[in-house]
Order: sequence, then structure tokens, then C-alpha cells
Amino acid sequence: MNPPWDGLLLDCRLATMSDSGVPYGFVDGGALGWKDGAIVFAGPSSELPAAPSTLVARVESAGDMLVTPGLIDCHTHLVFGGDRSDEFEQRLNGVSYEAIARAGGGILSSVRATRETDENALLAQALPRARALVADGVTTIEIKSGYGLDLPTEAKMLRVARRLGSELGIGVRTTLLAAHALPPEFAGRPDAYVDAVCDVILPGIADAGLADAVDAFCETIAFTPAQTRRVFDTARALGLPVKLHADQLSDLDGASLVAEFGGLSADHLEWTSHAGIRAMADAGTVAVLLPGAFYALRETKMPPIAALREHGVAMAIASDLNPGTSPILSLRLAMNMACTLFRMTPEEALRGTTVNAARALGLADRGTLHPGKRADFVIWNAHQPSDLCYWIGGSLARRVVIAGSDIARASG
Repeated sequence: MNPPWDGLLLDCRLATMSDSGVPYGFVDGGALGWKDGAIVFAGPSSELPAAPSTLVARVESAGDMLVTPGLIDCHTHLVFGGDRSDEFEQRLNGVSYEAIARAGGGILSSVRATRETDENALLAQALPRARALVADGVTTIEIKSGYGLDLPTEAKMLRVARRLGSELGIGVRTTLLAAHALPPEFAGRPDAYVDAVCDVILPGIADAGLADAVDAFCETIAFTPAQTRRVFDTARALGLPVKLHADQLSDLDGASLVAEFGGLSADHLEWTSHAGIRAMADAGTVAVLLPGAFYALRETKMPPIAALREHGVAMAIASDLNPGTSPILSLRLAMNMACTLFRMTPEEALRGTTVNAARALGLADRGTLHPGKRADFVIWNAHQPSDLCYWIGGSLARRVVIAGSDIARASG
């Protein structure tokens, strides 16, 4: 008879991220077993149901190293043409992000480059960025559109995002962000563009099955709450969940708006009010914090971390990988930034890139090491969970496994 499991790791220091009452859901001397892409055992080796040699054909050892759920990057703009390193230099010379955007730079610069780049070239440009995230322990990535601002290019970006998942064997969730900026052909006509988003782009993307969710940028330099509400009404009619770039540069009460629609997440949140936080808490909307953008823009207004804690709002952390305001290729570096810049704890940071990040994407099948969850996990060259936030940069991921299959394995 064949052994019942496909794989078994012994000598693990498991950070299961379960709600066991123990920090990190930590288990020393742990074991992790999986079969058919799902976890079947995660706990003390002493509680295995049988002798290890009878459970698998080949028992492996984690060498007393840390094992965590695969990291989840729940907010990226990973697919785009060109880059915006020139804007980085402008900002360092005193030009504000808003001034760059109003002068035709910012998002519209990436729109021009993305429209001009064909699908295969976009894939070729995006692959190294995605591989960098995976090598750093990421097993699921959310990828937004938003650099097309017309149906053909938005669809092209989302197809590339799906192809990245197939090419690398990783989990990818796609988000339509057509309400990201006003395209040049609609200059001075924002309501007309919102008409196009609601009447043409959103239905077209939904019909093609290319989006798992819908996002918008509700901000003084982007779309008003009323315009965002129209996009969300259309998304709801099409059966697509929503999320929102909310309250990054000002408080337009975006957090309350997305919570009203039962949104998966409100992202950025530097200027969110207590009323917005209470609305998120009532709706179960996840706060996605993006320290990479905070760092790159040299912002000083921190997200209301203490109030989010007080109201029990789940906090996720993401890279916000994008060409203009967060050109970061490491989710683990974003975790470090969340600790150093936002004063989050290492446990909050790891929870924010595992179980809470899964919630922000509406994914119930990953984010913890628990029987029944997808067998996404990372073996780290580390002994303590806090090491993942402590080390600034460098390579710590020894082995990255997705649905029970090795995706990346480091030497040493």
C-alpha cells in the first residue's frame, strides 16, 4: 500500500499563525505533512498519527529551521510598461507627487508606456519582478490593472497577470483598477470616463472573467466619493467584490465608503478618521498598510495603527510594488518597514502578510498552517519568526512550496 501522505517535514519550528493563544501559533519540535496539495498535519511531532516512515515514502528534515505559511502580497501593481526613475529624482529635488501627477507624469506616464507595450513584452518585464517576490517567500500575489484606462489595455494587463500565475506556478488574484486616473482622452471629463468604466470596461472585463475584484483610487487627484460609488454599484451588480485606495493623501471618508459596500479591504489609510475605522470594524473590512509608498514618498502622516488595534480591525501589509511610489521587490522588506516606520510588532507584520493578507483577498484556503489549508509554506534560514522582520534585505527563504510543490529552493 502506498504511504498516505505526499510529504512530511520534521524538525520544524512552526509559526502556524493559528489563533492558539500562543504568539505566532508557534510549535517547537513540529511536523508538517501534506497530501494532494493540502496540509494534513501541522503540530508537534509527538502527535503524529503514526510512525513517520509509514506516513511518507521519504521523510525530510527542516533542520530546526523556521517554517511559516507562504507569504501573501495582497496589493501590487506588478504589471506595467517602462519605469519612473526620473520621477524619483524629481521628488528628491523637491517636486511633490501631486505636482508630478498634475503635470502629466505619475500614473499617466505608466499608462503611455503600458499602452505601447505588447502583451508578451509586458510579461517579460513583469516576470523578474514576480520572481523576486517569490524568492523572498511570496506564494500568492494580488495584481492590479490600472495602467491601461481603456478596455483593451486593462484586459491585456489582467491577462498578463494570469499568465504570470501559470508561468511561475503561484497563486495570482487579479483586480480591475480602471478607476485609477483620468486618461488623457478624457481630460476635463471625469464623469464621462466613469461612464466608460461602468458601461464598457467593467462589463467587458467581467464578461471575459479576468477580474477577481474591483478597486478604485478615491482621492483629490483621482476620483470623488460619488464617482467611486458609481464604480462600486456597477461592480456589485456584476457580482464582483470591491476594495479601495482610501485616504492616502486626504480624508475623503473612503474607508467608510468601501466598508458600506462590504469591501474586502481599504488600502493606505494614512488620513482615515475614527469614523472610517469604526465602519471598517463593523464591516470586517481589512486595513492594508503600504509602508513602501509611505517610505518612497517620505510621508510623515502615519496610518492610525493604535485606533485600528483598538477597534479590532485586521491589518495586512503589502508591498504596493509599482513603478512610481513603491518600487520595492521584497515583501519582507515591507514587513521591516511596517515595524520600523509604523511601530507594528513582528507578529503583527507576519500576520499581516499571511492570515490577514488572505482575508484581504477573500481567500479562506491559505494564510495559516492548518489541516485543510493549501500546502503553501516557506522554510527559512532563520530560527525565530521575528528574524523575518529583523533582517533588512538579504535572502532568507531556503525553500518555497506552493500547493505541495517546490517553486524555489535556495542553496545552503
